[in-house]
Amino acid sequence: MLLGEAVEHPGHASTAPAAARRGVYTAPLMSDAPLKLPLEIEDIKAILPHRSPFLLVDRILELEVDRRIVGLKNVTSNERYFIAGPGGVPTMPASILTEAMAQAGAVLILSKPENRSRLVYFMGIDRVRYRRPVVAGDQVLLECEVLRLRSKMGSLGGRARVDGKVVCEGQMTFALGDRPGTA
Repeated sequence: MLLGEAVEHPGHASTAPAAARRGVYTAPLMSDAPLKLPLEIEDIKAILPHRSPFLLVDRILELEVDRRIVGLKNVTSNERYFIAGPGGVPTMPASILTEAMAQAGAVLILSKPENRSRLVYFMGIDRVRYRRPVVAGDQVLLECEVLRLRSKMGSLGGRARVDGKVVCEGQMTFALGDRPGTA
């Protein structure tokens, strides 16, 4: 299952469209046209299958295909996933911060024209360190760089910064696969 995919619960009516309930990705595929920066939320939605509240990248500021990407996440007080942190201050969960880095990395990998009809599957994380809490009002810069890239898998180094200070860093492994219904 992909993050953001519709989930069926026995005895509950689904609010997802019929195609989504069948697990079919129905968003239009990106064209092979060059990407123009900055990428705004609608551009990102054309690349990633994630939708609110699971889409965690608001803007792409820098992009060097096969090398690096810099994205932006604006953290607001109405985010659904906030947890009470030290002193009762709502804090962004570390797992959500890691997922935001992974999504920025997925945009990097899927920005190549030959990958635009594929999906990135998050396979693992290594050497992840959380340096300080992220709270409402923070702007998180999501930086990823390619460490290793093969035709169907690779790894990325990721770093999240707030006000120039590293709040999270680590390495992510991914696999490329076909979108459902395109194989």
